[in-house]
Order: sequence, then C-alpha cells, then structure tokens
Amino acid sequence: MELGIISLSDLQTDPATGKLHDPGRRTREIVSYAVAADQAGLDVFGLGEHHSWDFAVANPAVPLAAIAQATSRIRLASAVSVLSTADPVRLHQDFASLDLISDGRTEIIAGRSAFVEAFRLFGVDLEDYDDVFAEKLRLLLTIRENPEHVTWRGRFRPAMDGLSVQPPPQQAQLPLWLGVGGTPSSVERAGRLGLPMALGLIGGDIRRVRPLVEHYRAVGTACGHPADRLRLGRSGHFYVGRTSQGARDDVFPFYKEYVRPKPPTGRGFRQRCARRGPQHPDRGPGLTPPRSTSGRVDRRMTIPA
Repeated sequence: MELGIISLSDLQTDPATGKLHDPGRRTREIVSYAVAADQAGLDVFGLGEHHSWDFAVANPAVPLAAIAQATSRIRLASAVSVLSTADPVRLHQDFASLDLISDGRTEIIAGRSAFVEAFRLFGVDLEDYDDVFAEKLRLLLTIRENPEHVTWRGRFRPAMDGLSVQPPPQQAQLPLWLGVGGTPSSVERAGRLGLPMALGLIGGDIRRVRPLVEHYRAVGTACGHPADRLRLGRSGHFYVGRTSQGARDDVFPFYKEYVRPKPPTGRGFRQRCARRGPQHPDRGPGLTPPRSTSGRVDRRMTIPA
C-alpha cells in the first residue's frame, strides 16, 4: 500500500479571522504541505483542477512544478485533470515537462469533473459530456503510446497526421490513472482499457464500493489485462487528533466550509465520522462528491489537505 495527500485547493474562510483565504497564500500553503509530505515519507501528492472562484488552482502542473523543485522523492499527480475540457496534446506536454523537472515522478489522473464551470469556460457542450471524454481519452492514450508519431482522427478536435508531441517525458510513459466517481460505465471503461482506477470516495460506507471494485477487476481480466495493471486507489477524509472527540472538534469548522453551501450540523457531522466511513443517509454511498477528488488504495490511498 502507498499513502499520500491530495488537495483540491478550496478557498475557505479562516475560522479565526472570518476572512476568505487569499489564493496566493493558499497556493503557497499547498506547496508547503507537499514538502512536509515528502519529508514525512509519504508516497504521493495530488492536486486538483478547478475553474471557479472557490478554488486556487486551475492548472495543477504549475504548482506541482514548484513542488518538484522543493522535494526529492514524492510522486506528483493531478487529482484530477479535467480531460473533457483539456487539449490532450497540451496536457501531455505539461505533464511531460513536469516529469522532466521532477526527475520522473509525475502521474496523471484523468477525469470528467463534477463541476460545469470548465465546460462553459472552454466551450464544451454538456450534451457531449461522455462522448468528448471518451474521444480525448483515446487521443491521450495514443500520444502516450508513441509521442514521436501521432496519427489520429476524431469529432471534437482537428486530425493529426504523423505529428510529434514534444517534449517526451523522462519515464518511458506517463503513468495514467482513470478518475472514477462511482458510475458503472466509468468503472467498466477503466477495466476495459486496463487503466489503474482512482476511485473518488468521500462519503458512505466503504463496504459499498466492493461490487464496483470486483466489477472493475472482472472486466479488466476478461479483456486480457494482467492483474498487476488493474491497480486501485481511493480517496477519503482523514484527520488525526489525540482523542476522537478532540479530532472532531478541531476539524469541524473547516469541514463545514468544505461542504458548503449546505454544511452539516453537529449531529450530521458526527454521522459522517462513523467507524466505517462517512455516512450520508440522504446520498446513499456518497460516491458522487460535492467536490471532485481522486486517489488510490491497493497501491495507494490519498487524503485531502
């Protein structure tokens, strides 16, 4: 198992001052978290992508490049890269450059996002939500396989005829995970392609994801992918205190900001701190988060920062 931290870069109100965090300060704090994680011996630091005023980071590759220069061993991942609204060529170039800067410590977690802001911003029709993601994923996989010679055609992007995508990453291939919110079709896609699956889980009884994991592995095996390629990860909330009640008291002011605009009451928060994972009676297993996240288990588990 590998352990790590993810940050969504959400901007919260400081409970001590009542003021909203400054994006610059928040970004610098995130860099410091990653440095601390590296020094503590954690395995991965992931950074989310968002395109609204509630978050500080729109392009994870930029702060991750700063983190790469200040760390020596921790792996650096997007969590997630919103592939539906990105150009796969540019995404590969950004993370290949990050891979060179970090001496081969880069990974991409590609997802579809639970937010609509990026679709409006980059002119992607929500009616094409699944089709555009599937096509861009195919292109990213094509580039990843052979960036020196890319020939490809699709509906949503101009064709490429024997073009080169520079620079090449330091690793033979950029590791690519599929960020999954819990829908069966996404689970099947990860298994069919033989991609590691990063399951965003921030609510609900963790035992409820077992059928999804079993289905992922069954589909992947049936498609002929070796078991060591069918890696699994998941994200979840984690906080350590000297006592259980002390930990709840410490984290509640921040947690209720995290789930705005409908923050939990004290009783609702206690329900989410259940032994088997956060419980959301109104949302079932809670696999569709209020803010998109990704991570790993089996090999890797990540916790938000």
